[in-house]
Amino acid sequence: MRRLSIYGALIILTLISVVPFLWMLATSFKHGSDIYTKVPQLLPLDKETGEWAGTLENYSYVMEIGGLGQAFLNSVWITLVLVPAKLLVDALAAYAFARIPFPGRDKIFVLLLGGMMVPTITLLIPRIHVTQALGMFDSPWGLIIPNVASVIDIFLLRQFFLSIPKELEEAALIDGGGRMQIFWRVILPLSKPVLAVVTITSFLFHWNDLVWPLVVLNDPELYTLPLALQQLVASPDGGRAYYIMAGATLAVIPVIVVLLIFQRRILAGIAFTGLKA
Repeated sequence: MRRLSIYGALIILTLISVVPFLWMLATSFKHGSDIYTKVPQLLPLDKETGEWAGTLENYSYVMEIGGLGQAFLNSVWITLVLVPAKLLVDALAAYAFARIPFPGRDKIFVLLLGGMMVPTITLLIPRIHVTQALGMFDSPWGLIIPNVASVIDIFLLRQFFLSIPKELEEAALIDGGGRMQIFWRVILPLSKPVLAVVTITSFLFHWNDLVWPLVVLNDPELYTLPLALQQLVASPDGGRAYYIMAGATLAVIPVIVVLLIFQRRILAGIAFTGLKA
């Protein structure tokens, strides 16, 4: 009985999570006249005849006139550059904090952790001034360079690196391996679970990020997908639900695909990420 109750609760929670997405997907294929009906219809059916009336015109509109096509490409290449660069920088920093002794190492690490307590919004103005001073304002590099390191990712990677036996490094050092060789050939291959988690969470965050692109970018040709979608909502056509749903579907499908492909790695990374000091 208890197990049935648990399964029933899980089914209800699944429906609560899935139905809004299915409704968004169905609405994105509907004509405007078929959205508002007395009896809600999930499928894109003609409200007069009840026949199938799905259309791709909504996607064509948001891709071309709404600017989401160019924004989609912008988001793709920015995340493809930013996420690997961020992973490399965070992994190198985490390895230094975990394995390389240097003066003030622990104090610097504690200082970094203290920075996590500062609300991100309070750092917005300083980041804008620095970005402008470096000549990266209204540029894709203004989205990439300021986000190329993350304290929380450094923390997660460091904690996992600490769980790797030191004997492996000592054996590599005895065999004549240098720090970078150990990093590339010993540490990283053993850290695939946590690297997968950091990579996926970074992708999700930067793919969905709206605040920083909204501040940095002025040229519509450089807009990322969330920013272009926000502009679509604010446009004269923003009240047309079928356009908004088509744009939202374009934005969320890559995220769902990534989660479905790498869900096992996410769970493995969460399970194996060490949290020992």
